Amino acid sequence: MSADSSLALAPMSVDEGTAKRNIRVLMAAQALGGATGPIVISLGGLVGQQFSPEPALVTLPVSLFNLGLAVGTLPAAFVMRHLGRRTGYVIGATVGMAAGLTAALGIALAAFAVFCLGTFAAGFYSAYVQTYRFAATDGATGSLRDKAIARVMIGGLIAAVIGPQLVIWTRDAVPGTPFAGSFLGHAALALLAIPILVTLRSPRPPARAAAGVDAGRGLREILATPRYLLAVATGIVSYGLMTFVMTAAPIAMVGHGHSVDHAALGIQWHVLAMFGPSFVTGHLMARFGKERVAAVGLFLIGVSAIVALGGFDLGHFWISLVLLGVGWNFGFIGATAMVADCHTPEERTKVQGANDFLVFGTVAAASFFSGSLLNTSGWETINWLVLPAVALILVPLLWRAAHTPSAKGSPA
Repeated sequence: MSADSSLALAPMSVDEGTAKRNIRVLMAAQALGGATGPIVISLGGLVGQQFSPEPALVTLPVSLFNLGLAVGTLPAAFVMRHLGRRTGYVIGATVGMAAGLTAALGIALAAFAVFCLGTFAAGFYSAYVQTYRFAATDGATGSLRDKAIARVMIGGLIAAVIGPQLVIWTRDAVPGTPFAGSFLGHAALALLAIPILVTLRSPRPPARAAAGVDAGRGLREILATPRYLLAVATGIVSYGLMTFVMTAAPIAMVGHGHSVDHAALGIQWHVLAMFGPSFVTGHLMARFGKERVAAVGLFLIGVSAIVALGGFDLGHFWISLVLLGVGWNFGFIGATAMVADCHTPEERTKVQGANDFLVFGTVAAASFFSGSLLNTSGWETINWLVLPAVALILVPLLWRAAHTPSAKGSPA
């Protein structure tokens, strides 16, 4: 065990039974909050096509969602550091309700700016939802730590069904305002999450943090740790490339003659593939190691780009999106587990917040770039750019995996 990994094993102020209960609570909350991404991604570009003043701005609502996610990471970390996870998560769900209502109002008023404000706020909500995976490790030790992350992400599998199906069934629920009903549904999902989140039994914030006193190593020192840098870079590439491709995919599908329903179903299969492997990802990391699983994920992301370059029929789009989803699952969950090994309990919100800020800041940039690039250069160019980005991180990740003993045979 490395010195870095031993940092994360200090006990938290919850027992193992409570930790397991929290995992179930967070899994349920993930099922509701995780639907935000599929809803915004499926509809953001399509609503943008109706109301945006310029063709290059059609993906702006999705890009602003990702920007809100990036910008919201540090405030979310601050709130949870001083008020605790449970209070922070209830605040986040309240923001999610307001986001859905604002986006629906923007559609009803045909006001592109108001709709964009709603998707930006939805990103703020998702900044809290994204930390559910880290909260699952509070009080978990040994192999339960890695499995906890994957188990919470299983909630995303349910969200993968809820989000796109809510789009299909509610898009015309409000007469004369297509898609407004879907964002009202989004607000309802956030409301349903609140009574679930209030049952979370998370550790109290450390006394020094609650008093505004910093604890643990400085962030600059942590950022200089090679293991932490590789973990962050793996998360950046896994999530950044997934967003880069997924943002453009619905519009590319419709642009190549496929229906809106086919585009929504393509995103549904993609999100199912993102979270479906979570049933086994934790076990794979416990057996083979985080770095090896993450490396396989990056490889699959590269393969997805090769499939996408093979043609424009529905099969090419859907198979590519499925491979992209599985690759994201292995890459991002592996990176998350690597980050969880790089901090003490006192440093957790600081380190996790910095990781998510860097990851989702890159994701936001990738989303903005994806929309303009699709408009100017097309779907093929987007997928060609995936391959060198994968190679950039896959090489050092494979080196790290080769020098890290496999977890096979270690106690569960």
